Amino acid sequence: MNRIAIKVRTSLASKVIVSTVLLSLGVVWLTGSALYSQLSAGVKQVNLETSLAEARSSFFNAQYQFLLIKGAQSSIITKAVQDVIISSTEVSLNQDRKSIFLSRFGTPFQVSGQRSSIDYSTATDGLDISSFPTELRKRVRSSDLVEYQYSKVRYQNRADANVLIAGRRIAIPDSGNYEMYLVYSLSNQNATLALIQSSLLITGLALLFLIGLITWLVVRQVVRPVREAARIAQQFTQGDFSQRMKVESADEIATLGTAFNDMALSLESQISRLENLSRVQQRFVSDVSHELRTPLTTLRMASEVIYSERENFDPTIARSSELLIAQLDRFERLLEDLLEVSRFDAEVAVLEPVDFDLVSLIERCIQDVRANSHDHLISINIDHETEHVMIKADIRRVERIMRNLLSNALDHAEDKPVNVSIVSTESEVAIGVRDYGTGIEPASLSRVFDRFWRADPSRARVRGGTGLGLSIALEDARLHGGELDAWGIPGQGAHFVLTLPKMAGEQIAGRPIRPQPFDYPQNS
Repeated sequence: MNRIAIKVRTSLASKVIVSTVLLSLGVVWLTGSALYSQLSAGVKQVNLETSLAEARSSFFNAQYQFLLIKGAQSSIITKAVQDVIISSTEVSLNQDRKSIFLSRFGTPFQVSGQRSSIDYSTATDGLDISSFPTELRKRVRSSDLVEYQYSKVRYQNRADANVLIAGRRIAIPDSGNYEMYLVYSLSNQNATLALIQSSLLITGLALLFLIGLITWLVVRQVVRPVREAARIAQQFTQGDFSQRMKVESADEIATLGTAFNDMALSLESQISRLENLSRVQQRFVSDVSHELRTPLTTLRMASEVIYSERENFDPTIARSSELLIAQLDRFERLLEDLLEVSRFDAEVAVLEPVDFDLVSLIERCIQDVRANSHDHLISINIDHETEHVMIKADIRRVERIMRNLLSNALDHAEDKPVNVSIVSTESEVAIGVRDYGTGIEPASLSRVFDRFWRADPSRARVRGGTGLGLSIALEDARLHGGELDAWGIPGQGAHFVLTLPKMAGEQIAGRPIRPQPFDYPQNS
């Protein structure tokens, strides 16, 4: 059953066939029910009218015979009663078996001044007269018309049965008034209705099968090219752009195939062009970064010589040597970042995981960032639940992420404290860095990790960044199997949350810390 359910969910042809068959089943069921209701009502009505016509004929014949022998001897009357019983129970045109029931009621007729002692009450086929409907018997005794009712009666020698009972009051000479009932079996009627029902059921099932078969044949003509297109699209995802759909007609499917082939050709051309451009760009960044290493080393050596003799220079020249060293440091960081970006683009960045204490690493990063910061008065508060949090990750990359987040927070803190929180679970650890400074526009959150992007390029910066820090931090986090999230509102600060698996390469199961606003610390 599970395989069938999966097949229906994943196959367009199966969905269409199942939907069509289910809808057709509803239509066939409604139509069959209505048709069966009309046919069964017609059969019952015809059977009722035929039975009542025969009953009236039998009652009329019995009454006529009894009138002819009025005043005759008892033996003749008895023989006439037996003839009436025999003729009334003969198999009729509708082939239903009949039973008869006679029951005297009221005051017997007077014969030579005496009441008749002959009672012709009888019941054929072992009828149990106590099972006859009382209401019907009352109507028969008080009316000269033929009364009838459907009922269930009991037999002494066979099973109970649903029957049609027709009755009328008659008079037997020298005996009195009698209730005469003809009991019609409904077995033939029920057999006919069962035959109609089974025929409708078989016809409905055959119709559903034919509908399903026709639907399958029609859908197959449509689904086959769709499956072919899906197969070719999967080949595209694997890098094979040589596949094309076969166009063998001039219908809508052929138009789809032609458009698909044109799209494939265009995609192949565009992707090839972009791949060439990407390779050229990656090679350019890598080559430029490496080529600049040699002159940068020479400049570094010369600048350090000049910087070491700055006390012997004019103050303006001494200040220039300091600026030269600072800008060379910035230039060197930019080259390192560009080289790292080129490794990510070339997908050659690898992890070197080791076991280490994350809390100790973060505390060391805080000390180093504060030592290099111009804002020594800004406090950085760290909050962690346990004294040690051991993880297995690339310590160099995790340290780079934390330095980027802490430096970014100090850049935008505006002399307000920065809070660092650490939350650890069984499988992951989260580090939140929260500042209360300028904040970030909500519309800019989607671009905060873009390369070389800055929220406000015109703002004066305390430290000159490369614009690659957060982008590299995000790549480092995802390389571990983690994630880096951000929240920010102008004037309320920003909240960056790094989530890492405790074992590098595994996937994180959740977010122990959600990037969100929280109250400004009371002690700030």
